[in-house]
Amino acid sequence: MIITPEQRAGALDLLAFIDASPSPWHAADEMARRLESHGFSRLHETEAWRLQPGARHFVLRGDSSLVALVIGQQPLVSAGFRIVGAHTDSPGLRVKPRAAHIAEGVIRLGVEVYGGPILATFADRDLSLAGRVAVRTTRGFESRLVRFQSPLLRLPNLAIHMNRAVNEDGLKFNKQTELPLLLGTGGEELPPQKLLMSLLAREANCESESILGFELAVYDTQPGACWGAEGEFIADSQLDNLASCHAGLTALTRVSETSATCVGAFFDHEEIGSESAKGADGSLLADVLERIALGSGVDREGYKRALAQSFLVSADMAHAYQPNFPQAYEPQHLVKVNAGPVIKINVNQRYATDSTGEARFVHLCERAGVPYQKYTHRTDLACGSTIGPMTAARLGVTAVDVGNPLWAMHSVRESAGVLDHAYMILALQQFFDEPGTAG
Repeated sequence: MIITPEQRAGALDLLAFIDASPSPWHAADEMARRLESHGFSRLHETEAWRLQPGARHFVLRGDSSLVALVIGQQPLVSAGFRIVGAHTDSPGLRVKPRAAHIAEGVIRLGVEVYGGPILATFADRDLSLAGRVAVRTTRGFESRLVRFQSPLLRLPNLAIHMNRAVNEDGLKFNKQTELPLLLGTGGEELPPQKLLMSLLAREANCESESILGFELAVYDTQPGACWGAEGEFIADSQLDNLASCHAGLTALTRVSETSATCVGAFFDHEEIGSESAKGADGSLLADVLERIALGSGVDREGYKRALAQSFLVSADMAHAYQPNFPQAYEPQHLVKVNAGPVIKINVNQRYATDSTGEARFVHLCERAGVPYQKYTHRTDLACGSTIGPMTAARLGVTAVDVGNPLWAMHSVRESAGVLDHAYMILALQQFFDEPGTAG
């Protein structure tokens, strides 16, 4: 397998992006940093927008959802929007408000399950905390990012001598009683919750009494890596879906001059249904697109006409064939790692792809010189979904659901292909750079 230096560099940059993004709040912050380094400036929703062709901006909402845009050279009404959508959140564990407590001299941290992680994969890992803290200030309060770089927590497995059937029945945890993470020992000098708050205060550079609230994700501290006989695979946490965020962001930053207005929409809360002020089923993207129209001197009718010329690529990960489990896959649609991006199809609209969206993405891949694959789920298994159907429905735009092949989706450590990531970037770059109208 031939991997070019550019393809290798893209994979390593993806791993660096993920390792800088242990929570959705860090992911949005890292995207904002990268956008600013490529000449994008922040727009605030509370301010008036005046937009010119070629302008490069981004909008943040709730610190963990971000929409970036490059204003096209052609009139919005005729050229429309080209939109790539992905999500910043990943399934995992989140810390409860009064989390720290003591049990027989061991300090434990209570957690809630966020989305649908494979809980067994969190056992015996070097875990820590990252997120945001609301800190009281003289003007009210402000949010500050926090991240504990070193391992802080652990979920030790039960020895096989006490769980003899684990290899036959699988590793299972009671979500209330067996998922609390071990933080330390003691509790005599400082009550457990005060210990947690003092740790947070140190990271947030404030006093414990100034902390008004927090949102903390549990993350795996092991950095990402390439693996395989030729280093052709990548392993890291949150490949679902930070890999798609990175591909969409990279493609957007490479746009120089485009006919249509190009948009990258990166949402929080996809893993829990997207129904929030900053989720894909909320108003964020529609608000930003309409503000782009109004800020470009286009009225509401013109905005609706622009939507009719628009197209959405919903980019999420796809289930790669794992030969140890052939019974889990639809046999005529086996998706292989490093064989190209996947067009995801479901007749019940769990994916937004229809034949026109399918054809458009095939055309993009062919023009970019990128291989592609097609996937559908086994008929006797429930199919997951993406931001594609809800975003297409909310905006009324044609869409396609795509993604790169992934092993162990929703594990704390997922695996994908070096070549596939390079292919996806090229396909999305082709999408943004296409001449003519977007529809």
